[in-house]
Amino acid sequence: MSVSGKKEFDVKQILRLRWRWFSHPFQGSTNTGSCLQQEGYEHRGTPVQGRLKSHSRDRNGLKKSNSPVHHNILAPVPGPAPAHQRAVQNLQQHNLIVHFQANEDTPKAVPEKNLFQEACGKRAQDLEMMADDNIEDSTARLDTQHSEEMNATGSEEQFHVINHAEQTLRKMENYLKEKQLCDVLLIAGHLRIPAHRLVLSAVSDYFAAMFTNDVLEAKQEEVRMEGVDPNALNSLVQYAYTGVLQLKEDTIESLLAAACLLQLTQVIDVCSNFLIKQLHPSNCLGIRSFGDAQGCTELLNVAHKYTMLLADLETSSMFTGDLECQKLLMEAMKYHLLPERRSMMQSPRTKPRKSTVGALYAVGGMDAMKGTTTIEKYDLRTNSWLHIGTMNGRRLQFGVAVIDNKLYVVGGRDGLKTLNTVECFNPVGRIWTVMPPMSTHRHGLGVATLEGPMYAVGGHDGWSYLNTVERWDPEGRQWNYVASMSTPRSTVGVVALNNKLYAIGGRDGSSCLKSMEYFDPHTNKWSLCAPMSKRRGGVGVATYNGFLYVVGGHDAPASNHCSRLSDCVERYDPKSDSWSTVAPLSVPRDAVAVCPLGDKLYVVGGYDGHTYLNTVESYDAQRNEWKEEVPVNIGRAGACVVVVKLP
Repeated sequence: MSVSGKKEFDVKQILRLRWRWFSHPFQGSTNTGSCLQQEGYEHRGTPVQGRLKSHSRDRNGLKKSNSPVHHNILAPVPGPAPAHQRAVQNLQQHNLIVHFQANEDTPKAVPEKNLFQEACGKRAQDLEMMADDNIEDSTARLDTQHSEEMNATGSEEQFHVINHAEQTLRKMENYLKEKQLCDVLLIAGHLRIPAHRLVLSAVSDYFAAMFTNDVLEAKQEEVRMEGVDPNALNSLVQYAYTGVLQLKEDTIESLLAAACLLQLTQVIDVCSNFLIKQLHPSNCLGIRSFGDAQGCTELLNVAHKYTMLLADLETSSMFTGDLECQKLLMEAMKYHLLPERRSMMQSPRTKPRKSTVGALYAVGGMDAMKGTTTIEKYDLRTNSWLHIGTMNGRRLQFGVAVIDNKLYVVGGRDGLKTLNTVECFNPVGRIWTVMPPMSTHRHGLGVATLEGPMYAVGGHDGWSYLNTVERWDPEGRQWNYVASMSTPRSTVGVVALNNKLYAIGGRDGSSCLKSMEYFDPHTNKWSLCAPMSKRRGGVGVATYNGFLYVVGGHDAPASNHCSRLSDCVERYDPKSDSWSTVAPLSVPRDAVAVCPLGDKLYVVGGYDGHTYLNTVESYDAQRNEWKEEVPVNIGRAGACVVVVKLP
């Protein structure tokens, strides 16, 4: 065969091989990649895929056969070849043709086996390069496609740093340490504590109210903190930045007190729990008192329950061997078991604590403006009067009683109109509620509670003086008549003592009365008692230490020019059915209000013949003397004064 014929044969042979490799589908198992021999051709040498695998292991260039890219290149499937596979085939075909054309200039015959091996080696290298390029190109297309889809659909991404708040506060803490950007200086005792208003306001409601409202401190660069421990304040400022707080037994109380002032709820709870864990018979009373003073309800309740666990205390040698303790216990037992002898056992230990006596409420009355509708409250602990509410309308000569810590305002008159309406005032929510009215219109009546129900006694209906009595049933929510008094009485004093209802003095239309009678709810009868030494109308009455006190008043109607106002105070002993005179008031008082509070008897306001009084006096039974107290804000006569013990 000539040289040119040989070259032509070699080219045809290569083209047949190319057709066999790239155009004809592979036969056999897809797992092994082996090919069946085609008719008219001899299968020579190692299978192509085997050589490719060996070549891949030698160069470590191609991935495992389970790669999706290699699957497209090395594992043909029926149907059109993918675009990147056709590109590989065309490139390989071009390389083979160029290779053999280059050999046409060489006259030497090349063995077919060498040509075949060289072509296969060249093909393997091209496949490896194309595979790497195809992986990069595929990844690039995927990224580009994802970006184009996001731009086409207008999608948005959200970036979220989980510890962003922590990092921000840590940066603020660094500013605090370096004293940078600080805009307020807290002064407590000897300490001057720099801080940032924003951080303090975010943590403390106290500082938030201070810095966000129109108050003086909101514009000051230096704020003086009164009534707070300097070290505790400094610790809480640091806590605002770090959230870390050191709890120590010797500083926990000052820390809790400061936290209560700054309204740091979490710190209050943590400090309260710390003190609860420290409860011991030796400190339970002190912790209970501290919790009560700070208004920490949970701490107070837990400490109180702890003090009631007497099993350990009863057998403790500290108590069983202490004679003074035994004397105190015996004294307390006698005081509580023998109520009829309490008046003879009075001592500083029998005086009620200020925190348990409740508050004094002064409601309405006549003032210089012909009637006030205001309600004032006197707190024994703060020794001050505060305005807490207003009645819905003007009332004069009305009555007030307390049921379930609520004030019931009954009857009275508005100008010349006599009322039968009843309203209820809740001091907690400061809400008024309209109640069912009485059957009879009454002003100048007396009102009191006895064993639950409320009684409206006597008065004037606008036409005549009344001796009728109505009783309010809280459960049935209705008024019912009970037995009438023996005598009509207006501007009468009414009070409950020893399960009986007493009606004292008043006016019957012709004169003032000195008689007194009592009502027994179990027999539904009125009975007369020993009379007072003087006639009185417009009296103030109250019970105090087992006695009935009658204070002030007048001895004749105001239209009578001989009418005299009284400063006299009489005391009634129900055991002996007798009256005695005690120390007089400092000034005469007509239409005066009287009520016991704690261990004293208080008189509020009244009329001295010229002025509606705002002065207040208290009576000490042991010393038999009157003492001037803090005055009410508005002078008033005919006010109703009661005590409410809120929980």
